Amino acid sequence: MEGPLQDPYASVAVHAPRPRAQAGRAARIALLAVALLASVGFGALVVAPRLRAPAPASSVVARPSPALVIAIRDLARLETTEVHVEKVVDLADRQSRLFGLVQATDALLLVAVGHVTIGVDLARIGEDDIAMDPETGVARLTLPAPEVFSTRLDEGETYVYTRKTSLLARRNEQLESRARKEATEAIEKAALEGNVMARAKAQAERQITALATQLGAKRVEIRWRDAGVGGD
Repeated sequence: MEGPLQDPYASVAVHAPRPRAQAGRAARIALLAVALLASVGFGALVVAPRLRAPAPASSVVARPSPALVIAIRDLARLETTEVHVEKVVDLADRQSRLFGLVQATDALLLVAVGHVTIGVDLARIGEDDIAMDPETGVARLTLPAPEVFSTRLDEGETYVYTRKTSLLARRNEQLESRARKEATEAIEKAALEGNVMARAKAQAERQITALATQLGAKRVEIRWRDAGVGGD
């Protein structure tokens, strides 16, 4: 008599995972991943500021560019006098706003310091303006009137003292340039007042007389041409 039939799969052990063990393992993996990410992120927050390069300081960079000489002029000028002038320019740009109901102002106060150079242009002396008597040794010269050679602002001493732009006013970007131009004109005008031209003539006579004497003249007579009259 045959015995009971055996299950052919009885020798195969099938172990299903335990639900609690699987959940605990997954939880541990999740916690490990969170801890790892947290440590990496925290480390990035801590290390990143240390590795970050400091912000560069602001600086003005001038790019070199070639200079082009477009003209050369020979000069024969005798500089005799330099005048130092200080001038305060009070300039305001008054603007009408809100259909003329409000007057807005953009005002500027410029303290200007300038120098005016005065002298004699020897290039305007013609052949007829120089005469020499070999017997008496007297040299006679006719010189052009002194003139202003240059008027320039001292950029190191010139500055904007105040700049006030009212609420409704539009800032005039050309206001400072206009103030500098007016300061230059006023400085030149102030330099020509008084006895400046007389001093320029006296200084020119001393220098030319000393030069002519070194060249052999016993006496030097100088006459002055009227201003605005050109030579040959």
